[in-house]
Amino acid sequence: MDAGRTWRPTGPEGADRLQFRALRAFDADHAVVMSFGAGAAARILVTNDGGARWREVFRNPDDAAFYDCMVFSDRWHGLALADPVDGRFRVLETTDGGEHWSVVDPSGMPPALLGEAAFAASGTCLTSHGGTFWFATGSAEQARVFRSEDRGRTWTVVGTPVRSVRDAGIFSLAFCSPTEAVAVGGDYTDQRRPGRLLAVTADAGRNWRLASDRAPSAYRSSVVWTGREYIAVGPSGSDVSVDGGHTWEPFDGGSLDTVSCGADGSCWAAGEHGRVARLLAPCD
Repeated sequence: MDAGRTWRPTGPEGADRLQFRALRAFDADHAVVMSFGAGAAARILVTNDGGARWREVFRNPDDAAFYDCMVFSDRWHGLALADPVDGRFRVLETTDGGEHWSVVDPSGMPPALLGEAAFAASGTCLTSHGGTFWFATGSAEQARVFRSEDRGRTWTVVGTPVRSVRDAGIFSLAFCSPTEAVAVGGDYTDQRRPGRLLAVTADAGRNWRLASDRAPSAYRSSVVWTGREYIAVGPSGSDVSVDGGHTWEPFDGGSLDTVSCGADGSCWAAGEHGRVARLLAPCD
C-alpha cells in the first residue's frame, strides 16, 4: 500500500515452519504460493482476499519428490517442478488458477542425468513465455534446459555450456521474447567462483552460448527481464545488461536471492534476513 515502506504479515498459519520460494500474484486479492522441499514440506496455498486467509490446495504426498519452482503462463495455467522421481523430473499442472493440481504423465519427460536436479534457491528455475515452458538444471555432468510447447506434457532437452558440477549449474531463466533468453547460475557452495556462469539463447532455448567476458563474476541465483533490460541478483551483488545479456555491468553490492517485475514495470528483489529492495529507475 505504501511502495514497500512498511509491511504486515499475511502468511498462512504455520508459515514459519515452511520455506516459500515461489509466488504468483494475479491481482491485489488473488495469489498462489509454493513452499519447497521433499514430502509434506512442499505445499501450495491460495488466497482470494489479499492474504487474510489461505487455503492449502496441495500437499506433496511423496517423500521422494522434492519441489523446487512454480510458474504460471496466464491466469489459469501453471506448472510446478520437482526433482527426478524414478529417473524423470516430475511436473504438476493446474488449469484453474491454482485451485487444483495433478501430476503430469512422466512419459513425455526425457530421462534425467545421474545426479541432475533443479535449484529452488530463487524459485525461478522454471519459466514461461507465450505459452511455452522451460526449466533449467545442474548438479550433473551438464547443465541443461528443458522446453515444453504443450503445457508440460512433452519436453525436449538440450545441454548448455554453463558449468555444472554437484551444487552448481543454472539457477534461473528469463525470456525477453519467445526466442531470446538468459540463463544464470554458478556454485552456491563456492559463490565467488568465476567463469561459465551465464548463457544466452536466440532460438527459444534450442541452443545456448556463453555470454562475453563481461558477464557476472560470481554466482547469481535469479534473473529477470524488466521490459527494458536484464537484472541478475545474487548474494554478492547485482548486475544489469542492456544488450540482451551479452555484456553486463555491476550496479549494487547488496545480498539478494530473487528478483521479479510486475506488469506495471516495478521490480522487487528479496534476500536473507528479510531484506527487500525496489529498483528505483531503469538502469541506463
